Amino acid sequence: MTKDTVTITNNATGEVAEFALSRGTVGIPAVDIGTLNKELGVFTFDPGFMSTASCKSAITYIDGDKGVLLYRGYPIEQLAAKSSFVEVAYLLMNGELPTEFELLSFKDEIRHHSMIHEALRVFFNGFHYDAHPMSMMVGVMGSLSAFYHSELDMNDPEHRRISAMRMVAKVPTIAAACYRHSVGWPFVYPRLDLGYCENFMNMMFSLPSQKYVDKNNYIDPVTIKALNLLFILHADHEQNASTSTVRLASSTGANPYACVAAGISALWGPAHGGANEAVLAMLAEIGTVDRIPEFIAKAKDKNDPFRLMGFGHRVYKNFDPRATITRETCHEVLAKFPSDDPLFELALALEEYALKDEYFIEKKLYPNVDFYSGIIYKALKIPEDMFTVMFVIARTAGWVSHWMEMMSEPGQRIGRPRQIYTGNDVRDYVVESDR
Repeated sequence: MTKDTVTITNNATGEVAEFALSRGTVGIPAVDIGTLNKELGVFTFDPGFMSTASCKSAITYIDGDKGVLLYRGYPIEQLAAKSSFVEVAYLLMNGELPTEFELLSFKDEIRHHSMIHEALRVFFNGFHYDAHPMSMMVGVMGSLSAFYHSELDMNDPEHRRISAMRMVAKVPTIAAACYRHSVGWPFVYPRLDLGYCENFMNMMFSLPSQKYVDKNNYIDPVTIKALNLLFILHADHEQNASTSTVRLASSTGANPYACVAAGISALWGPAHGGANEAVLAMLAEIGTVDRIPEFIAKAKDKNDPFRLMGFGHRVYKNFDPRATITRETCHEVLAKFPSDDPLFELALALEEYALKDEYFIEKKLYPNVDFYSGIIYKALKIPEDMFTVMFVIARTAGWVSHWMEMMSEPGQRIGRPRQIYTGNDVRDYVVESDR
């Protein structure tokens, strides 16, 4: 075996084959097993794809052991401290940070495409008033292909670019419309004189009798800073379930709006995008600060089904770098917008307790980004059923970046995972009277 290959032996048959190692810029190499079945007559079995690389990508890199997250090579800590969400979206989509002129042009195009078709606004009336905002997000995003079908030639780079721009631009408008439909408020049009996050908050909360933005277009800077930060931190996260769903749907040649709608559906799962909402549900279950030790004990008990939500991470085995960044902003938001809601006091007490508990320190079960993001959104008056929608706004930038990358690569093949069949062997049909 050379250093660039791996030899695999099928002990059942004695056959031996050599497979090339595929290496990225950094990170663990992967064994290229594309010919495994042909060479050795077997497939691999990897539930959850924990050891399987499904694609090559130049967008995001994660080192879970070291707590590293890079967007196009830039550490998430630097982007969170110095960049804006719109600039990060440009970076993800285009591969490089924009020049001053490129960023201004990008912002202008985002504003230009932020409107939604008037017929699409009427489309919302087909949803029941108490429909979950995520159900509306899935339907409305998928319907965009019916409005822009003349620019869906996915072999045309400009059609791909304009489709991606439309989704990034329109998703805050659609999200705000979902919320306002659920509460019976009139829709608010996007404004060309507001930034991305400012526009969203204005579309969410502005009323005819009470404007969210004052005459100087002022919104509390702590609010906008927190929103920008959470959008940056959630913009992409490598081959997670929803991004992989977008890529799998894209492999069929489906239009980009349908692919992103599929990603939204995957994100809706409580194990994925619904995690920060689950944190608040857990806090409500704990109830009061004095019950924290009781629930900490339940979390440590392997026979107890209770789970401490918002602690630890499937990928990050040491600490979640996004949580380290978000913690400071969470405390800043709570200081800026004090509340008598006991949930906030409970959350901070639980955080302090867990950070000092030897069990959690030993297991490296530190608060993750979901623990803090739910608290921040609640402090900003974002309704809990909108938390996953907020995730959609941020992650759309990542989804369209992966879609654009995938569609630009030659020789794409439709995704087709294999399986281990556990059903009946061949058997003969029995007529109904003899069964």
